[in-house]
Amino acid sequence: MFGLLCFVMAVLTSPFKSKIRLEAENAALRHQLNILRRRLHGRVRLTNNDRWFLMQLYRWVPSILQVLTIIRPETLVGWHRAGFRCYWRWKSGRRGGRPQIDAELRALIRLMSIENPLWGAPRIHGELLKLGFQVAQSSVAKYMVKRRGPSSPGWRTFLRNYAPEIAAMDFFVVSTIGFDLLYAFVIVRIDRRDLVWVNVTKNPTAEWVARQITEAFPWDGAPGYMIRDRDRIYGGIVTRRLRAMGVRDKPTAPVSPWQNGFAERLIGSIRRECLDHIVVFGEAHLRRILRSYACYYNEVRTHRSLDKDAPVSRPVQRTGSIKPFPILGGLHHCYARV
Repeated sequence: MFGLLCFVMAVLTSPFKSKIRLEAENAALRHQLNILRRRLHGRVRLTNNDRWFLMQLYRWVPSILQVLTIIRPETLVGWHRAGFRCYWRWKSGRRGGRPQIDAELRALIRLMSIENPLWGAPRIHGELLKLGFQVAQSSVAKYMVKRRGPSSPGWRTFLRNYAPEIAAMDFFVVSTIGFDLLYAFVIVRIDRRDLVWVNVTKNPTAEWVARQITEAFPWDGAPGYMIRDRDRIYGGIVTRRLRAMGVRDKPTAPVSPWQNGFAERLIGSIRRECLDHIVVFGEAHLRRILRSYACYYNEVRTHRSLDKDAPVSRPVQRTGSIKPFPILGGLHHCYARV
């Protein structure tokens, strides 16, 4: 009954509508009927052409909202607003101006700003000009890494600046085949991770440690700082010997082995790569093993922290046949071209 009443009211008001409005409403009704006819089952599926057709009708004759039945009026309005946003996004897009710089150059600007926290845009711009890049200073400032606080070097840069003047020493215990305990003493430089000194004793004393330090740095090669733990073996004789050599003694905090991380990492490498695979017979045997490993560690073994180079830099060999040389009885090998 209600539908019949609506039909009668539409017929009565139709003479008062404009011809364009009637044609638009008829076109909307016919299109909705075509959409319903091609529906196979379930929900009505609208294509992009259907959406575009209804949006254009709504754009020209907004009154077609009254005859829409398969979609809600707010859905059509939402389509129209989304299309309006896309249109103006396209219309207001950049038509000219300065071209965008290459991704490689942007990455280089970010790298320079990260590696040089004290540099500003003018300094980086000057370096890029010397490298042959034609770029504006404003573009350099745009792609630099933004920092919240004042620029200052990080811990990595700080340690890299002071690494040539820092060395570390430590003891570790090794058991023999007869369950005797031997004490191995190592000194490592932080700069190139080179194993400066290694020796073994059964009864470590402060006098023995002081003598090892003197033998490790006989002339003017002593570092500026020496990191050590707070073991009682480092008595007053050791501290006086360091002071006489011009070395500043830097003991770590109590129960803080991570503060002597370079020496601890070296000892871990010695255990994992050497001593865990060898049975030690005595003091002389252990000394010979550690000195052989020290030669391998300094001259052959590559380090990730040194860009896959050895502490004593190895030259790159490109010609010749490759031949392996056994080290520590074949536990490790050195490969060289001959």
